[in-house]
Amino acid sequence: MASVICGHCGHDRAEGRCECIPVAFWQRADVREAVARSDVTRIVRLLRTHTELTQEAIGNMTGLSQGMVSQMESGKRSLRDAAKKRRALEGLGILPPASTMRAGPSGAGAPLDTSDAEDISARTCTTPAVEGFHSNGPVGQPLPQRPLSRKASPDPQNDRSLLPVWPGQTGAPENDDMNRRELLRLFSVTGTLLALPSAGFVPGIDQTISSIPGRSGRLDATALDEYTQLNSNLWRVFGLTPSKSQVLPLVRTQLDVLTDKLKQPHDEAARQRLCLLTADLFQLAGEIFFDGNHYTDAAHCYSLSASAAKEAGAFDLWACALTRHAFVAVYERQFPQAVPLLELATALARRGDSTLSTRYWVAAVQAETFAGLGDQDACQRALDTAEQVLDLPGQVHNGGWLRFDGSRLAEERGTCYVALGRSDLAETALTKALTGTLTVRRRAGVLTDLALLGVQRRDPEQVVAFTAEAVEAARQTGSGVINRKLRGLQQYLLPLLRDRRIRRLNDDITALTRPASG
Repeated sequence: MASVICGHCGHDRAEGRCECIPVAFWQRADVREAVARSDVTRIVRLLRTHTELTQEAIGNMTGLSQGMVSQMESGKRSLRDAAKKRRALEGLGILPPASTMRAGPSGAGAPLDTSDAEDISARTCTTPAVEGFHSNGPVGQPLPQRPLSRKASPDPQNDRSLLPVWPGQTGAPENDDMNRRELLRLFSVTGTLLALPSAGFVPGIDQTISSIPGRSGRLDATALDEYTQLNSNLWRVFGLTPSKSQVLPLVRTQLDVLTDKLKQPHDEAARQRLCLLTADLFQLAGEIFFDGNHYTDAAHCYSLSASAAKEAGAFDLWACALTRHAFVAVYERQFPQAVPLLELATALARRGDSTLSTRYWVAAVQAETFAGLGDQDACQRALDTAEQVLDLPGQVHNGGWLRFDGSRLAEERGTCYVALGRSDLAETALTKALTGTLTVRRRAGVLTDLALLGVQRRDPEQVVAFTAEAVEAARQTGSGVINRKLRGLQQYLLPLLRDRRIRRLNDDITALTRPASG
């Protein structure tokens, strides 16, 4: 659904709480015609005529000034600028928000405006993945079916990305696939670029690369700081967004920018920072793919992140990339494959920042690996090591690629004890975990483990109570991680299917986790 937080009342249209524009307005024939033509000027006039919205309210929604709205209403001006038109259509809920990409002074792949990025969580947390933006174009220039040259301008009449989405209409499913394909293309490009030397390493290479059209210009510290801030904002949006795939278009756009910058010659310090930023963002892309059950894509992201972190000399970031790669194997119950990756991550973390929680997070994932292998003693040692994170003073993580602070130790202990068949220890740990502040995804994981304990005890009441809440979380978020946990639980429900309530929940899980057709 073309969902967005209303810029006037601040309510979420997806939840039906925004009543600024009556539903009947969108059903008018003249409105539908104006929407079909993406005629913002006409829509503004109709809003002023057929609703009680003030010029200021319309301005809040569309991003236009009150004076501009007044001139559009009076017929003195019309909105022709493609970027402003897109923003207005997004603000009215006609188009799904796509990107906040901005062109800098050079016009080539400047960072997203960080002032806008601060508001991303408020404006795009419930939006669907949509077609991406050309990172080298003007503000809001959408990526058309055929690539535009750098000097070309979009044609609003033929631009598919300006086609309207009626309120209540679902987004096109191919958009997620398009963003995945574009990221897969970036994989190969980035892998090649990471192998290139820094500026001055090969005589003449700087001049050769700089002579390529659109590849001139070096990064200064201010630009790199802006990239860093945006990466941080994207991680924050990822954490706040229930459906993680909705962040993918923004991540892909920023990766496009960073990849473009890697093609340019830079001094060693600037190149290292670019590699660090790229490693950071590939871990975020991997997290999004992982949540969507695209484990091969996630593993590829983590491999590229590890390569980029190695180039940057960032040991903690490198260790985290390997740990996430190992967790893919853990999640697919391929525990022996995770062991060597985690051993390497442990060695790297020892060379990193001792004030960070990296080594303790690696230990937590090792504990789950040992539990899967049935090694209770090794699991317990790893859990005890992970718990030492609580002794670290100050800020122990960055809120992005490293978020481990010990707050999830109870749920991790519970997961390990469930795998080891220690139901007594598992219930104590999981019940404690439920009393904490958990994200929807983490809470669903705890609920599923508690439901599994109910299965082991043949306690239908416990199974029904916890499974029902986990199923509802899966419905709300569409999280592949929750779905995977529910599928793991489902295989143990067979002995209890005589209970009508459990049969219904079993059917719900089947419906939720059935692969999409087409």
